[in-house]
Amino acid sequence: MPTPRTDLSTFATALAARLPGPWTSTYQHHTTYKDQYRTTNQLWDAGHIDHVVSTYVLPHDAVLHGPERERLYVTHRPLHPEQFVVAPLQPEDASLKPHHFEGVEEPNGIAVPNDPARAAARVTRRVLPRYEQALHAVLHNAEDQPEPPHRPAPPQVSQVLTLTYYNDGALGVPYKSVPEDVRMALFAHGFQYHPHQAAFLLPAAYGEDGRALRVQALTRELAAQGLGVNLRRHTTTRATPTAATTPRPASFPTTSTSVGTHHQ
Repeated sequence: MPTPRTDLSTFATALAARLPGPWTSTYQHHTTYKDQYRTTNQLWDAGHIDHVVSTYVLPHDAVLHGPERERLYVTHRPLHPEQFVVAPLQPEDASLKPHHFEGVEEPNGIAVPNDPARAAARVTRRVLPRYEQALHAVLHNAEDQPEPPHRPAPPQVSQVLTLTYYNDGALGVPYKSVPEDVRMALFAHGFQYHPHQAAFLLPAAYGEDGRALRVQALTRELAAQGLGVNLRRHTTTRATPTAATTPRPASFPTTSTSVGTHHQ
């Protein structure tokens, strides 16, 4: 593991002192490679800094703590001895859930020179405004919708129309299965009644896409009336041969006894 740059702790402390408001710095040295992920897994960056922490072994870092729950990650920039990187960390709040971050643009971090005064000016101008905006958006989401927006269960319906894909490619429903007040809706969406099959069928001439669009339109119309629609495929179950019915190889002689009527 590379030897830590001893100036990181000093730089982070000096940077914290020059940011607006009361900031403090906590330096961390990592004894093993995986130790860096305790902090970098909280990184709020989808750009250059995320690439740095996921590509390089970083033997140390510092975390700056701001006055409004802000936290900034600081470490050296690999291959650039005269620079450091500074990036926001996600807020430490057990009540925050993944859906609170959805739709919020990540504030991202920047590379800064190893001069604390110049670095503080760049962080103040380019990082903190975006960080503050993103943080406020996440906290607003948490207040507005504390629990995930799980989809509710479908409502109970008194009637259900079951459409079936048959083995021959036909799509339809037996006439007796169709509630009387649904028949006109089937006609309106292209279904045709075939008396000899006692079924409403959607012509194959529409093509798969055309039939799918008509089924969707039918479903929306019936759903607006409080009716449910199922779509199933008709399957034929084959009987599994048993020991009594499985034929024996022709090369083996067999002896059988017939039970029944003997015809002369």
